[in-house]
Amino acid sequence: MPKHPMSQPKKHKLIVEKDVAVPLRDGSIIRADVFRPEMANKSDGEKFPIILITGPYQKDKLWTPPPDLEEKANPYMNWECANPLWWCPRGYALVRVDSRGSGKSLGTSEPSSYQEAVDTYDAIEHFAKQPWSNGNVGCLGISYHANFQWRVASLQPPSLKAIMPWEGRADQYRDQAFHGGIFASGFLVMWWWMQAAHHLLGKPNNYNPEAFNNNQLWNYMRNDLDSEYWRMKSARWDQINVPLYSVGNWGGHGLHLRGNTEGYLNAASKHKKLRIHTGSHYHPFHALEARIEQLRWFDYWLKGIDTGIMNEPPVKLEIRTGGNKRYPFRTENEWPLARTQWTKFYLEPKVAKAGNGKSAEGTISTTAPKKAAKITYEASPGGRHNHGGRTGVSFETAPMKQDTEITGPIVLNLWVSSSSEDMDIFATLRHIDSKGKDVPEVGQRGEPCECVTKGWLRASHRKLDRQKSLPYRPYHAHNERWPLKKGEVVECQVEVISTCIVIKKGHKLRLDIGPKDGHGSAHFTHYHADYNDGALNTIHSGKDKPSYLLLPVIPSVIGAKPAAAKKKAKAAGKK
Repeated sequence: MPKHPMSQPKKHKLIVEKDVAVPLRDGSIIRADVFRPEMANKSDGEKFPIILITGPYQKDKLWTPPPDLEEKANPYMNWECANPLWWCPRGYALVRVDSRGSGKSLGTSEPSSYQEAVDTYDAIEHFAKQPWSNGNVGCLGISYHANFQWRVASLQPPSLKAIMPWEGRADQYRDQAFHGGIFASGFLVMWWWMQAAHHLLGKPNNYNPEAFNNNQLWNYMRNDLDSEYWRMKSARWDQINVPLYSVGNWGGHGLHLRGNTEGYLNAASKHKKLRIHTGSHYHPFHALEARIEQLRWFDYWLKGIDTGIMNEPPVKLEIRTGGNKRYPFRTENEWPLARTQWTKFYLEPKVAKAGNGKSAEGTISTTAPKKAAKITYEASPGGRHNHGGRTGVSFETAPMKQDTEITGPIVLNLWVSSSSEDMDIFATLRHIDSKGKDVPEVGQRGEPCECVTKGWLRASHRKLDRQKSLPYRPYHAHNERWPLKKGEVVECQVEVISTCIVIKKGHKLRLDIGPKDGHGSAHFTHYHADYNDGALNTIHSGKDKPSYLLLPVIPSVIGAKPAAAKKKAKAAGKK
């Protein structure tokens, strides 16, 4: 653990204030729970900074963690939130706010909205003025409790001094609702009905029977192109200037990771840090190592304690080497890494049609194919709603001649055609061992996940925003559709979510390209529209139609002694 000074636990009496009224600028009231240490002397005693969250998960709803969590169950635990019994003894107040139309807060429900950000702004300023507060507010929480941070930070409340969005989507359209323009129905539908049931069939029905009445799914599907509707629900990077520590999870490619990397790259904040770990959606947050990191961050910005955290390299990554486990961290000075060798791995079909899914139909190599080739597959095998296994076609590298690290964002550049007016592209990267078996990583639910990362694109959404696109990260406009003409060959640049994996010597990297969700999708699945029915999709490669993966290959320092590795990395960075 760090040797720098940081807040130590004291025997403060815990004060719990339930259902505190928070007045809003439009005259409405929302409710909050406050957990804080008792002041030693109300007139001149110690005052405390605040960690505040807003969300629709009911501030009163007890979360019972699994027995292997590093923080143990207690009466104040709440889903995706910091634990008062750990933070309050260290001189922090925790505030949990029920957003409008949820829990104990009346009003019209609109999750992940601009109004919710405005309400949170008012809550921050209200609590910052309380006699027990030192006037400094930070935000910390997972998932939804990270997402709201991007939106309220865009409004720049004066008392908000630092944020730590932990696994938090930021662009409601691209990160959550429409992956590459394809409706990400699986998680959204599950999330909506679960929250609606918790409110309408659970305890809130006794005191807030109109809770969670928002028609959210209809509104999302009705707004299936990007527009101001979505911009109001998303981060505005040029307006975020608060110190931020963006924390992602390599297993979060289905929802949150893109928000964390985009936030670090694009926010206007002068002081930024990025951490990407592995593990389930909540175990890493509650680990002692993580709590120390959180404490050092907020001690620095909310208490003025020099914990040394700002003297450390800004980027901290777990380097995955294969297996369902946690890995050591490695620090870096930037993202993407300056020493990245951006390498094109070309796709070359070896057969004309899709096979049985057990073996690859093509190869991936750094040598461009000498001849033009194409391969065709069904767009609707097994019916529109079949999500199981691999569909489409696969491409594989030869066994790696040495351990090969791939860390950073990825582009899949494809030339495609279809017999239909549109085409869904689902790309899945997999790590295959010397026996042909998947090497799994940790999924968001802690399960073994046979997937390194994923990317998606609806071909009619291939239009790029040239100003926002980067060589290693295409940015699609999603503001109009470019339908396909039957048999027309078009170029599609698929954004594949950033990843980190070391493909060991003798192992292979496999790319599945299909019309549907495949390996490692879990509950992050998509709606398969009727334009897929009966259609045939074709991937073209070679000559004037180069289809390839642009991979961020990192010069190997694995196995070197720490000093030698550092010297080699430094030398590579100067080139």
